[in-house]
Amino acid sequence: MSKCGYIARLELQPSISNLGYDLKLENFPGGSETFEIILKFCYGLPIAFNPNNIAPLRCASEFLDMSEEYEDGNLISKTEAFLTLVILSSWKETITVLKSCKNLSPWAENLQIVRRCCDSIAWKASRENSTTEDIANRQGWWFDDVATLGIDHFMRIITTIKVKGTKPEIIGKCIMHYAKKWLPGMDVELEGLRGYGYGKHELQFSILNAGKEEVSVGQKEQRTIIENLVNLLPHQDEGVSCKFFLQMLKMAMVYNASPALISELEKRVGMMLEDANANDLLIPNYKNEDHAKLNSPEHNTMHNIDVVQRIMDYFLMHEQQQQQKQQNMGKTNVSKILDNYLAEVARDPNLSITKFQVLAESLPENARTCHDGLYRAIDTYLKVTYQFFTLFHYFEGKEKQIFQNINSLLSFSVTSVTI
Repeated sequence: MSKCGYIARLELQPSISNLGYDLKLENFPGGSETFEIILKFCYGLPIAFNPNNIAPLRCASEFLDMSEEYEDGNLISKTEAFLTLVILSSWKETITVLKSCKNLSPWAENLQIVRRCCDSIAWKASRENSTTEDIANRQGWWFDDVATLGIDHFMRIITTIKVKGTKPEIIGKCIMHYAKKWLPGMDVELEGLRGYGYGKHELQFSILNAGKEEVSVGQKEQRTIIENLVNLLPHQDEGVSCKFFLQMLKMAMVYNASPALISELEKRVGMMLEDANANDLLIPNYKNEDHAKLNSPEHNTMHNIDVVQRIMDYFLMHEQQQQQKQQNMGKTNVSKILDNYLAEVARDPNLSITKFQVLAESLPENARTCHDGLYRAIDTYLKVTYQFFTLFHYFEGKEKQIFQNINSLLSFSVTSVTI
């Protein structure tokens, strides 16, 4: 009572057994282990501060009002001095203290422990980057440590580092490093239908339950991480690769992120589409249970063609804006990417001719200097379609529609293709 203002102000009630007093400390920061250390301090026993207990002790001492008003050198002043003079001067110990603040809300926030730790980490990281000449070799020295933090603390550190003028490519690489650690499946490479075990009886790739309102806690956490990381991404093109945006887009679809977030990722991919490749665009057609029940072949395509169509639309919109600014875009390179993509998805027997044609005609005629890739895709589509329809006796009556659409695609000028 001589050191704790909180206890000194209490009107203690005798216990039922009349052997003492009952005192219940609700929501005590740090729990019983921290209270045991404080008991030792109150009775003059030696205690040792370390990065794991300093934040709980600082919060608990505030809870108990262990200020200088009750005794000189009380616990508030001692823990505060240790935090300021010892912890914040060390990178590793600051990281450890910040992790220990996870279960100390709202005390750690109100006492500015979280803010001071985040500012210290951001200052050390940005200071090192600003004086490093060989960025390619030394920029990632702090990535691993920061990637061990929860998403809330990671966001605050990156936001502070941005304000200090750290280069966008460093921010981007740190975010990519964090995503690979916290989002399993980011690096999975899928190569056409072969990547899904494509065979005569394997024509569907589904993620069930992705659209349910009741998702697991793990799914909610993953979705929160995705949404926060996308908001952190630099707006400059050199900050993050197009491949990473497409990986994040796939993850956002798996974890049923908001339509606005998915649309934002599609726009960012469209603005950088000339840096993509066909395999990056092979986005599985993730389905929830309701869609999985549909029998229409168009709903059972292996790849999400609609997403790629929207990406192409965003690319063309962005290119038009750049042309108004008299800036040259990579339309020719995108045509090659698109034709390679069409050649891959053409092997899906559930792909409708309408979607194939609309996507093939997305680019203007003058975008292609050579049509070999497009004709290769058409040839693949015709072979797969004929085999599939014949197998299921479904070809009769469809020939006219299919070949009318194919004929319109063949209206492009031929450069060096053998028919």
